[in-house]
Amino acid sequence: MSGETVRTGGCQCGAIRFRITGDRLEGSICHCRMCQKATGGLFGAAIGVDDGDLEWTRGATAAFQSSSVATRGFCRDCGTPMTFVWEPGYTAINAGCFDQPDMLTFTVALASDHIHPAVPTLAEVPARPMFDTPEAERAYAEMVSYQHPDHDTKYWPKGGRR
Repeated sequence: MSGETVRTGGCQCGAIRFRITGDRLEGSICHCRMCQKATGGLFGAAIGVDDGDLEWTRGATAAFQSSSVATRGFCRDCGTPMTFVWEPGYTAINAGCFDQPDMLTFTVALASDHIHPAVPTLAEVPARPMFDTPEAERAYAEMVSYQHPDHDTKYWPKGGRR
């Protein structure tokens, strides 16, 4: 196991956490309507991993049978859509659930005949920084976030459930 990359992640509230060891990850973007609805986005972005390389370190996903061949996993506490299982022994984890999603790569776009018309133009949409005004920066500084941080914690949330 030495030398293998370790990736961690979880749901938004921290009730579910995972750890992946190994380097066989398959990144895919899926444009099918089912992935759009399941993720609440214009497409699904997921990383496929062998179950032998996946360890659930806190909690477990609830399941929704989204079709006759696929099951989707989600956090029953915060609702974060987390997994897609099509074949036994292999789990696709939604990319946004990873603590470091910027370290992921994608090698295939599925259901390309269902790409939402806006997707090809997203890079052309005018960009704004997170804090484009002093008011926005102040409001963010005053906000109390209940989201789990992007790293493993021994306990979460601090001080118990809200």
